[in-house]
Amino acid sequence: MPAALDKIRVLDLTRVLAGPWCAQNLADLGAEVIKVERPGAGDDTRTWGPPFLKARDGSDTRDAAYYLAANRGKRSVTINISTPQGQQAIRELAAISDIVLENYKVGQLRKYGLDYDSLCKVNPKLIYCSVTGFGQTGPWAHRAGYDFIVQGLGGFMSVTGEADDQPGGGPQKAGVAVSDLMTGMYATQAVLAALFHRERTGEGQYIDMALLDVMVATMANMNTNYLVSGQPPRRWGNAHPNLTPYQTFKTATDWMIIAAGNDEQFRKLCKAGGRDDLPVDPRFRTNPDRVRNRPALIPELQSMMAAKPADWWVQALEAVGVPCGAINNLEQTFQNPQVKERGLRMSIEREDSGPIELVGSPMRFSKTPVSYTLPPPRLGEHTDQVLKSLLGYDDARIAQLQAGGGQE
Repeated sequence: MPAALDKIRVLDLTRVLAGPWCAQNLADLGAEVIKVERPGAGDDTRTWGPPFLKARDGSDTRDAAYYLAANRGKRSVTINISTPQGQQAIRELAAISDIVLENYKVGQLRKYGLDYDSLCKVNPKLIYCSVTGFGQTGPWAHRAGYDFIVQGLGGFMSVTGEADDQPGGGPQKAGVAVSDLMTGMYATQAVLAALFHRERTGEGQYIDMALLDVMVATMANMNTNYLVSGQPPRRWGNAHPNLTPYQTFKTATDWMIIAAGNDEQFRKLCKAGGRDDLPVDPRFRTNPDRVRNRPALIPELQSMMAAKPADWWVQALEAVGVPCGAINNLEQTFQNPQVKERGLRMSIEREDSGPIELVGSPMRFSKTPVSYTLPPPRLGEHTDQVLKSLLGYDDARIAQLQAGGGQE
């Protein structure tokens, strides 16, 4: 059975995370992805360690674990695109590709003749997706975009972290680069929609993706809380602004999560803890009551939860249908039987290191399952193979593409 994106070729000019995440999604779906990197340096994240991937002899390879997370399924080609020869090679690859992904500064590729307007002349069916911090238009378009900064600008950090009046209160970023990752996901969706449009009309098109746009869009219900009320949401730590109790609690042994999303679940929680008095208290009968009277309710629940160990609570609450869960570190996560059953941990062989442990795609298809055909490539590993087989280049011409250092 052919993969979902079988015979689709992607020219990946991106680096770091948002663009490579999109390209890896497309590779998992069966696309051929050619990753173009700077000679001698490559994707910035190759050096973002330790930890680094270990070679077979136990020494560090040149590739950091960070790089491995977003680059499986690709072939690496090194080309210095700041030279005329490099620019010509990119034009020739774009002419035989379906998709171009890039995350250069606004206007940078136009100077090289590698912008959408230039490349669509050699390939009118080309789908060209640009990923930047702030988009192609607006007063901030030329600023460099970094996930951490965008989490702050987009409002995410205003609602993340302990409340200002609590110990450790103040703004907090997420533990992973959420605006990068979500931009990679939105870019994947946009590219697939453009492919569907091209299938119907034969037309390629340009896609403008911005980290800030995505960060603002994914504030979701926090956005509408503000737009409806006129009041900017604040930080609640692990609590929920619209539901109570929906937060972490310290048990006799460990922290755990209670997510009582309705009145019936609240009653069951209290019954399990021997506090049948709480649901009939007029202050706590309904969710709006509990939200309004949160300062009075939470200490009562904290005292109740502290009386029993976490394992007891999980067993008791799952038995009566109250959503709850442990707070795992990643070692515990990968030991979880559900995670094991879903096959999220996978390995793929690389010549210099042996098996590489990675996390597989969460996409599940009944007819066109995802495939893991290539490990995250070594820098320039496929330069000769790609340029000789696709463009007919000889050794001398390939050597020219490495000269002059890398490009920014």
